Amino acid sequence: MKKVMLVFGTRPEAIKMCPLVLELKERKKFNVLVTVTGQHKEMLEQVLERFQITPDYDLAIMQPHQTLFDVTRKALSSLHDVFSIEKPDLVLVHGDTTTSFVAALAAFYLHIPVGHVEAGLRTYDIHSPFPEEFNRQATGIIAKYNFAPTEDSRQNLIREGKDPNNIYVTGNTSIDALKQMINPEFHHEYLDWIEDNRLILLTAHRRENLGQPLVNIFKAIVRITEQVKDIKVLYPIHLNPLIRQTANEILKDNDRIKLVEPLDVLNFHNFIARSHLILTDSGGIQEEAPALGKPVLVLRDTTERPEGVLAGTLKVIGTNEDDIVDACVELLNDNDLYRNMSTAKNPYGDGTASKQIADILEIDLMKSTK
Repeated sequence: MKKVMLVFGTRPEAIKMCPLVLELKERKKFNVLVTVTGQHKEMLEQVLERFQITPDYDLAIMQPHQTLFDVTRKALSSLHDVFSIEKPDLVLVHGDTTTSFVAALAAFYLHIPVGHVEAGLRTYDIHSPFPEEFNRQATGIIAKYNFAPTEDSRQNLIREGKDPNNIYVTGNTSIDALKQMINPEFHHEYLDWIEDNRLILLTAHRRENLGQPLVNIFKAIVRITEQVKDIKVLYPIHLNPLIRQTANEILKDNDRIKLVEPLDVLNFHNFIARSHLILTDSGGIQEEAPALGKPVLVLRDTTERPEGVLAGTLKVIGTNEDDIVDACVELLNDNDLYRNMSTAKNPYGDGTASKQIADILEIDLMKSTK
């Protein structure tokens, strides 16, 4: 039996790793352990509770006003202790968070193989998104197993010199999670507030958008509600106090914008399903929303998901206030444009990524014994 440890620390990671945790636990050939760093705390616990997963280790590194230095230092030291005790045969990390990079680094220092879920996404701008682009590139240097969501991601890794035999195109586990969560009978009090209006679901939290870009985004939202009368905006607001302060200053008094606490994964996915369109600077939503036929306007200057742009499900609009207003109002008013985006084929998989990853590991890890 091989010991596999999955390490994650944020809500988005948990959403995408929990389906894989459950799939691996179904396999008798694996001893599966879960370590969470607690890079996020409350939002992470929501997801774990929804998937009924109890971590074997909770490092609880989160602190008020934490910096990247704090997260990196505390996670690296704590993971050294956990890995030294458990001596896993494989460490699995996800995507591009500081937790993922540090876990890969700790495993590398201890000569433990690393598997990278959602490997190969790139903007090739080390500062956009920050620090995520560095995190995923650095993790990719270390990883033995690269589970790429798309062929484009695979080609990125090959161009970087990765062994093609260690790259597997599986789709993204985010679609696995999504398929488990959508409920046609879903109801929530916020749906009563929305009534018969079209819903815009907003998420905005990226570090590179703090400051003036975030002000631009929020001011644009206000202008959109003034120009289009049959919409309401739901904003599950991030726990970052800087984001909350800015949102309250600009959005709080608008009766067509609702600021709410972060939604658990079940509610969030079902609100995606009931949205008209999504405005986001997040990564995973760029894959989840198109799977439900929802157009996505990306509030960033770059995206590591060009497949979605090419397919027509995503449009990158940046953080300029006028550009956001123009793109959103056009999509709300142009039925043909909306139809083209909402019916474009989702390039991110069919919801079987976790099974494919488990199958690959079951075959490869069992080739050798300790």
